[in-house]
Amino acid sequence: QSGHYGRDWGTDTSGVEKTRRFMLEWMSFLYRYIPVGVLEVLPQKINERPPYYHGRDETETLMCSGNCEDWVKLSELLLGKVPDDYNFIPKHAANSYSK
Repeated sequence: QSGHYGRDWGTDTSGVEKTRRFMLEWMSFLYRYIPVGVLEVLPQKINERPPYYHGRDETETLMCSGNCEDWVKLSELLLGKVPDDYNFIPKHAANSYSK
């Protein structure tokens, strides 16, 4: 859906990169929250980190990764290859890492 709605910014290079940036920032924001189905104990305690999770396939595993390079790989699946000099640094950097 992100790729579909991102066409509002245009389908040229500038529009695709705005869509990619929005998608990556949104993923960095959502990474801070643990889905209820993954929690081992309810209710959730403040600052509780999610347990290690391996998805049913590679895409699902990438979606729950905290590595921002994995998020860039996901954006490549939806929006095409990133430019060679592309570098994503999330605003919520405390909640992600890069290798």
